[in-house]
Order: sequence, then structure tokens, then C-alpha cells
Amino acid sequence: MFLSEKEYFGVMAVMALIAVVVFFALYKVRAGYGIFRNQRWGPSVNNRLGWILMEAPAFVTMGLLWICSARRSEWAPMVMGLLFELHYFQRSFIFPLLMRGRSRMPITILLMGAFFNVINAYLQGGWLFYFAPADLYTPAWLYSPQFLVGVVVFGIGMYINLQSDAIIRSLRAPGDTRHYLPHGGMYDYVTSANYFGEILQWGGFALLTFSWAGLLFFVWTAANLVPRADAIYRRYREEFGEAVGRRKRVFPFLY
Repeated sequence: MFLSEKEYFGVMAVMALIAVVVFFALYKVRAGYGIFRNQRWGPSVNNRLGWILMEAPAFVTMGLLWICSARRSEWAPMVMGLLFELHYFQRSFIFPLLMRGRSRMPITILLMGAFFNVINAYLQGGWLFYFAPADLYTPAWLYSPQFLVGVVVFGIGMYINLQSDAIIRSLRAPGDTRHYLPHGGMYDYVTSANYFGEILQWGGFALLTFSWAGLLFFVWTAANLVPRADAIYRRYREEFGEAVGRRKRVFPFLY
């Protein structure tokens, strides 16, 4: 590991403060990717390539931390690391290949996302494979209530996320660039069902690891996605009016 334990927790504290700033900033500034992409964000790359370059660093960083750790064959850290890797393998190498349309990703968004993913994977992998107390993640952890409930929440969140992405893809024929109001699944309750699924997923991860690192990832996910869900909700209201109905932004029946 490149950091001491004190430095590791210092980075975590700084990231927590930045998450608060990001949360409020994103209510003022719409991140320029997807439905909100515009020329002000500078040069861009193909969306598929952008997603791979942005998400793959998390998969690689966690993998390297795992392989280089003396705890690499311990069951509990290995299972939790695999859950993290499962998400980022899908996000890095499957999700981009399923994309339709000709969207592009600003290089600034790509670089910011990749930077965060490296730091976050370092914090998650650092805890699981290096900084967690040696007697914490024993095999018995895999039968603990927090782990079992967390895995269920993680799985439900991942399912909602994947289902919601599939619904969005089905809205467009190849070459179509128009915007549509999604229906079905959790989109009957919120306008950003994919974000709800991802927030739920990392909430489950925070619970199953029962760690400050996992909690920080959950907070960062919410800080990034909740303001964006609000922006998407407002955009849908402008484009589709009353067709949005009584759906909430990201949390069913709440917000």
C-alpha cells in the first residue's frame, strides 16, 4: 500500500467533505454527459469508449489491490471484493457494448470519473485487503446478519439498475437520438430508476462490509446521483409535462 493508515483515513475524510460540496454544486451545475451534454464541456469521445475508460480503472485498481494482498485468499474479503468487481466488470465491459445511438462523452467528465473511480477503488480495496483489522472479516462474517441483508439489498439494487438500463435502451431504435419518457419497472415510480438501483446497490455494499469506506461510497453515490435525478426530473417535466404523472425523482413515494 502506498499510504499509511493515518493517511488512508485522511483521504477518506477529505473525500467525505468533497462529497458534500459535490452534492450542492450539482444542484447548480448540470454535469455535461448523457441528456445534458453540450459543447461547453469541451472535446468529447465516443460514448462507448468513454465509459470503458472511465469505469475500467475501478475494476483494475481493485484487482491489483486484491492480487497483491496477503489476504487475497481469505474468503470474506474475497467475496466482498468480487461483488465490487462484478458491478465494475458489467459497467466497464458489458454496459458500453450494449449502448445504442451516437452519444459522446466529454473528456473532462471521463477524466473526473476515472479519477474518482481509482480513489474509490483504492479506499474500498484498501479497507478489505489491508486496513481492516485482521480478525474482522473471518469466514463467519459471511453468515452475519449485516452481510446477508447487505447482499440482498445489493442484489436488488443491481437488478433494478440493470433492468432500468435495459428499459432505457429499448426506447430507441438504432440511430434514433430523440428523448423518450421511460415506463415499466421502477420507472412507474421514479424518473431515474437506474439511479435508484445504483444508490440501493451501494447502500447494500456499505451494509455488507459494515465499513466507513463502504459508507463513504454510498454517500458519494447519492451525492452524485440525487442532484442529477432532480435535473432529469425537471427536464422530463419540461418535455413531457403531465405525462410524468405522480412519479418522484429517485426515491419512490419520497423524492
